[in-house]
Amino acid sequence: MRAHSSATTTSPIAVATPGPERPGFGTLQAALGVVAFSLTFPATAWGLEGFGPWSLVAVRSVLAAVIAGGCLLALRVPLPARRHRAGLAVVGAGVVLGFPLLTTLALETSTTAHAAVVVGLLPLTTALFSALRVGTRPSRTFWTAALVGAAAVLAFTVQQSGGALTTADLYLFAALLVCAAGYTEGGRLARVMPGWQVIGWALVLCLPLTVPVAAFALTREPVQLTAHSVTGLLWVAAGSQVAGLVVWYRGMAAIGIPKASQLQLAQPLLTLVWSVLLLGEHLTVAAPLTAAAVLVCIAVTQRSRG
Repeated sequence: MRAHSSATTTSPIAVATPGPERPGFGTLQAALGVVAFSLTFPATAWGLEGFGPWSLVAVRSVLAAVIAGGCLLALRVPLPARRHRAGLAVVGAGVVLGFPLLTTLALETSTTAHAAVVVGLLPLTTALFSALRVGTRPSRTFWTAALVGAAAVLAFTVQQSGGALTTADLYLFAALLVCAAGYTEGGRLARVMPGWQVIGWALVLCLPLTVPVAAFALTREPVQLTAHSVTGLLWVAAGSQVAGLVVWYRGMAAIGIPKASQLQLAQPLLTLVWSVLLLGEHLTVAAPLTAAAVLVCIAVTQRSRG
């Protein structure tokens, strides 16, 4: 992999800029990202059956970096321009390292339903970060629908977890902030370079940290290779960390960060469905009512104009 020479006549942005996409296709890609992310907590719970939290997070990041780095190398993608590297570092710190580690630590003592609180707040937090970083100004209708949707998801997930604040909540709220920052910066970068390259370079950028942490953690934490633990590890590495983020950033670039972020209002409910199917957790009758309210809010935010 090599950087562009300063003598070249074609700018890196011109080479990397993705072509225009239909908003409907962008919405579909963002929605596929949400589906991939909704499996992250159940897959993490499976992974924790055979790995320690530090091992799971570090190994998943290394595996994801190997996949992404292999694609970058095979396609001979030039190194990102220097002006984009600070943004990629924010993506790496928030999405590659911060969010996975903090939520994994939380899931050691929290159920997936309780952890879904952070996902319920993430769309609103991402929209706030977007307004500060990118300068977007969504309409009042957008904000009203976003707040109602976030409140509905919070009420549902907090009621499911009993409403008690624990140490896990501190991890979750911290994860919320770093992930929103990573999503916002990644969505901004995806406007000038392909989304898969955004997450790919962020993963590769983190390798000098994740490789030694993985090696150290594997010698300190017990490892038990089972069908669940291996499947969980592979999913959070290839599904959540690579494939999900690729379509997610492409979707954000096509339809805008605030609108894409509101699709995540459905993520906690999807996570609870997967928790029932994969983890045997019980779903209350409040789920379909909350789902209907969230879908209405998503429809309003998608139709509103910023």
